[in-house]
Amino acid sequence: MTALRLIIVDDEKPARERLKNLLGDLQGDLATYVVAEACDGVEALERIHAGPIDVALVDIRMPRLDGIELARHLAGMARAPAVIFVTAFDQYAVKAFELSAIDYLLKPVRATRLLEALKKARRLPTDADIWHTLVPSGRAHLHCIERGRVLLVPVADIVYLRAELKYVTARTPLREYLLEESLTHLEQEFADRFIRLHRNCLVARNAIAGCERNTSDDGESHWSVLVVGLTERLPVSRRQWPQVKALIRD
Repeated sequence: MTALRLIIVDDEKPARERLKNLLGDLQGDLATYVVAEACDGVEALERIHAGPIDVALVDIRMPRLDGIELARHLAGMARAPAVIFVTAFDQYAVKAFELSAIDYLLKPVRATRLLEALKKARRLPTDADIWHTLVPSGRAHLHCIERGRVLLVPVADIVYLRAELKYVTARTPLREYLLEESLTHLEQEFADRFIRLHRNCLVARNAIAGCERNTSDDGESHWSVLVVGLTERLPVSRRQWPQVKALIRD
């Protein structure tokens, strides 16, 4: 078998070094190769986007982007690594991990448990549904890659999401960001925050300022949504208009 490509994500360097030492001790049982290290979830996303990685060994409590939210970001990727949590805190996650394809290791990590978890990660797929159980409100941020760097986009700042070719454009009052995400998955994750206008666009419910009716040159009329802070009008399909109208009335 080819060696498992790993990333170690922990904000404490001694913890990363201990894991690397344990992996070295296990080479006779399972071949692994540490491709990258990261001190938080943002740096981990940059490393994972830079090249293929099979397994991420992830601490839970970290600055900027913690382990749970990092896992939710990875779950939306086409070729996401399997996630194994390595944590000193199990009070809210252990039972959920026992019922899923994701494993967890409690610090200090024992070599036998690390080997068991890595073998499980090799043979079992990642269960993306577990992230909704752990964080039902969805991610606090989305992310995009610009010039090799990860930018975090606060979901609370996003006015609308629009699908364009293979990307989704996230519009905030200040600028646009290109996301490698599925509009359908975003709609499911943030159903309480966004409403669909047509097949290619979601708008934040609290960003709708009103609506206007327009008539085209051929005499057909259609509705558009006015958005807080933007001059842009967003068209509404006939199919979605009843739901949008009900939201505006409420």
